Amino acid sequence: MSLLSVEHVDARHGLLHAVRDVTLDVAEGETVALVGANGAGKTTLLRTIAGVHRPSSGRIRFDGADVTRLAAHRRAKLGIALVPEGRRLFAEMTVEENLRVAAATRRTGPWTVDAVLEVFPLLKPLRAKRAASLSGGEQQATAIGRALMANPRLFLLDEVSLGLAPVVVEAMYESLDDLIASSGTTVLLVEQDLGRALRAATRVVCMLEGRVVLEGAASELSREQVTEAYFGLRATA
Repeated sequence: MSLLSVEHVDARHGLLHAVRDVTLDVAEGETVALVGANGAGKTTLLRTIAGVHRPSSGRIRFDGADVTRLAAHRRAKLGIALVPEGRRLFAEMTVEENLRVAAATRRTGPWTVDAVLEVFPLLKPLRAKRAASLSGGEQQATAIGRALMANPRLFLLDEVSLGLAPVVVEAMYESLDDLIASSGTTVLLVEQDLGRALRAATRVVCMLEGRVVLEGAASELSREQVTEAYFGLRATA
């Protein structure tokens, strides 16, 4: 059984039809990269899975249960955690305070402040520092750590590399690889860098104008195939 099943989901922003009839399954332990150009519907789909955005039709199942109408905080208690685009930390709170915010919706599990700081050691000397004073990479590590504090079964990551220097992105993905390997957490991530998506994921799903137009094992898809689907250069649906 899939841990996550998205069944014929549509989602809108007013008149904008952002997600169109998307069906997607994610097995437990998978790392799935969701790729596509700006406006393809990736962020809206992640927000819909997390319960932040309500679908106009379709169904979402998590571990076999229908969660389509559940509020975001109730999905978090079931084990769905979202790291949103733009980080959205509490600027005046410290790193440690931002991490502890997630305790209100946490599940029982191994992730504590100290465990997060082991995965992201760059945060250790910064735990008492305000989020507003952190660099972009430090803020992103804090945002990921905050989501981990909920002890998620499904980890939704939206553009973790956005606006970061290449060396910071490399360090970020090394930390993510370590935590995935150690915890077996299921990951659905949005990533603009196709090369990195193909390296990081076990499976790649490409969206175009709100629809899934290509999906397959990362090891079996070439960069050229994904690029063609990404820009709609050939019929893939």
